Amino acid sequence: MPRIAVGTENSAPIEIHYEDHGSGQPIVLIHGYPLNGASWEKQERALLQAGYRVITYDRRGFGKSSQPTIGYDYDTFAADLNALLQHLNVDDVVLCGFSMGTGEVTRYLSSYGSARVTKAVLIGAIPPFLLKAGDNPDGVDGAVFDEIKAAIVKDRPAYLEAFLDSFYNLDVLGGSRVSEQAWQNSFNVAIAASPYAAHACVDTWLTDFRDDLPKIDVPTLLIHGDADRILPYAATAARLPGLIKDLEVVTVGGGPHNIAWTHPDEVNQALLAFLAK
Repeated sequence: MPRIAVGTENSAPIEIHYEDHGSGQPIVLIHGYPLNGASWEKQERALLQAGYRVITYDRRGFGKSSQPTIGYDYDTFAADLNALLQHLNVDDVVLCGFSMGTGEVTRYLSSYGSARVTKAVLIGAIPPFLLKAGDNPDGVDGAVFDEIKAAIVKDRPAYLEAFLDSFYNLDVLGGSRVSEQAWQNSFNVAIAASPYAAHACVDTWLTDFRDDLPKIDVPTLLIHGDADRILPYAATAARLPGLIKDLEVVTVGGGPHNIAWTHPDEVNQALLAFLAK
């Protein structure tokens, strides 16, 4: 099982699990909360068939990576990504993030630049800034996130059930675009993640990326569902044009948050067309 060490917590190493398959131009797929790198299965298959090298990894606290109680902030997440790219010594990379993973893409390009990176993809984007503030009136009230953290502390499994229902718009798409078995698989993955990480990551959702976005200097593709209940389109995707210099936007009509699973044909078509340019 390939792993790299990215730090320590007391006597234990903090290790990131990754998968590296195929050949050709490398594309690094960065998963969303509360899943893991295996959640990209519908994209990985299409990318491998198209001749790309596909690299996935599990964020600290999730999947097969270590479950520390430190490092749940985007500076550390970006440093973990940087350590992986250095370890693999890859260039001409496409960084593709979903949900929380779009934060890694954004912070990495802002902090480390694009020497290794030629393109970026944001799916279900968390930037520019979710938290409502005096200079961000279109954000979400902070009390909402306090309630989320309280719900996780009170009953994490119950919270994750409700989260995944909204993640897939289950009341609308259940049985058609997401099966009961697929939903259950996501729940199994989510519940196996670190309880500490499940709570700590909520604060990272409030990261202000507005200063990071203008530093993205590679062609960028944004794919976002217009029925996203987790990261609503108006608060996220609709605000990104003008903040990223070279941005192509693909809106998936009726798409929930996890469009990579529910609308793979639309996502893969847009992704492969962008990569081929």
